[in-house]
Amino acid sequence: MNFAFFISRRYILSNKDSRLLNLISVISIAGIALGVATLIIALSVLDGFEKTLTEKITDFDSHIKIQTYKEILPNADKYIEQFKIQLKDNLDYISPSVSKLAIISAKNRKEGINIKGIIEEQEIKKIKSNLVEGSFNVDTENSLVIGKTLATKLLLKVGDRVTLFALKHDQLPSAADLPNIKKFIVTGIFESGMAEYDNLIGYTGIKTAQNLFSMHDEINGIDIKLKSVEKIDSLSSLIRKELRYPYYARTIFEIHRNIFSWIDLQKKPIPIVLGLIIIVAVFNIISALLMLVLEKTNSIGILKSLGAKGKEIIKIFVYQGIYLSFIGIVSGNILAWLLMSIQLKFDIIKVPSSVYFVTKVPIEMSLYIFLLISAVTFILALLSAIVPSYFASRINPVTALRFD
Repeated sequence: MNFAFFISRRYILSNKDSRLLNLISVISIAGIALGVATLIIALSVLDGFEKTLTEKITDFDSHIKIQTYKEILPNADKYIEQFKIQLKDNLDYISPSVSKLAIISAKNRKEGINIKGIIEEQEIKKIKSNLVEGSFNVDTENSLVIGKTLATKLLLKVGDRVTLFALKHDQLPSAADLPNIKKFIVTGIFESGMAEYDNLIGYTGIKTAQNLFSMHDEINGIDIKLKSVEKIDSLSSLIRKELRYPYYARTIFEIHRNIFSWIDLQKKPIPIVLGLIIIVAVFNIISALLMLVLEKTNSIGILKSLGAKGKEIIKIFVYQGIYLSFIGIVSGNILAWLLMSIQLKFDIIKVPSSVYFVTKVPIEMSLYIFLLISAVTFILALLSAIVPSYFASRINPVTALRFD
C-alpha cells in the first residue's frame, strides 16, 4: 500500500476521536454537498424549461411560419412546391393553414380565441398526443378542439356546443355586413401545460376554418416543420431570400422571442452562482485541512524526522481533500437526484403559468449535468487541498515535535 495513502487513511479513521475535527469535516462535506446539489438542480430545471418549452412550442407550432401582410397568401401552392424541393432532406413536412382571431361564446361567457385550421396529419398527431378528453377529427365539420384552461373558463366539456363569431375579410361588421356566426361542437380538450396555448388556441379542420372566415379555398399561412432545429437559421434565411411582398417568414425563436430570451436571462447568473458555491466549497476544504494540519502537527514532525519527504506530506493531505470532496460530491448528487425525483413524482412546487409559461416545474435529469458539476467541483476542490498540504510540508520537524 502507498505510504502517503496509508497514513492519510489512518488520519481519516482517527478523526472519529476528535470531535472538533470531525465536526469541521462534516461541515465541509455538507457545504460541498449542498453546493453540488444546488447547481445540479438549478441547471436541470433550466434545461428542463428550455427542452419542455421548445417541445411544447414545436408540438403546437411549426419551426418556420410563412405569413402575409394581407388577408390571404397569393400563389401559395407555387411556394409550397418550391420549398419542398429546396429544403429536401431537411424537411419534415410543409402544410397550408388558416389562423385568425374570433370570439367564442358559451353559457353566457365570452372569450377571445385564435382559430387554427390544419390539414397535415403529422401536425394532427401532435395535437392528439396532448388530448386529455375526447378526440380530434378534422374531417368532422364544425368540430373544435380547445385548451383545458379555456374550457375551464367557459365551463365546457366534450360534447358541448359553442358559438363562434368571426369577421368577414377582416372588416369591421356593420348592419349590411354582419359577422359570420357558426355553431361548433367541442370534440376534444387538450392540455399542453403552456398557458399561451391552453388559453388561446382552438383547432379545427382547414375547410371548416375557411368557411368560418369566408375564405373559400384561400389560406393565410404555411407551416414548415424541419427534421432538426439546428439548421433553422440558415434555412429560414434561404426561405426569406425567395419570398416577396406580401410574404414574410418567422422562426419559432422569433415568434416566441420573449420566452427564449427569458430562458437565456435565467442562465446568465449561473456562472456567478457556480463561482460563489465553489468559493464556499474551497474555503470549507481549506479550513478543514488546516484544522487537520494543526491537530496533526506533532505527527507531521514525527513523520519528517523518520525521513518522510515534503512531497509525501503533501500527498497525505491531498488524499484528505480528495476524501472530503468525494464524500461531499457523492452526497450532493444523491441529494439532487432525491429532491428532483420527489418533485417529478409528487409535483410539490407549483409555478404560475402566467409567469413561467408552464404549469409544472420542468426538470431534465441529465447524466451530463451530474458528471459536469461533479468533475468541476472535484478538480477545484483538489486544487484547494494543495494550499494546506503545502503548509504541512513546510513544517519544521523540531518545532513540530515541541508543538503542544
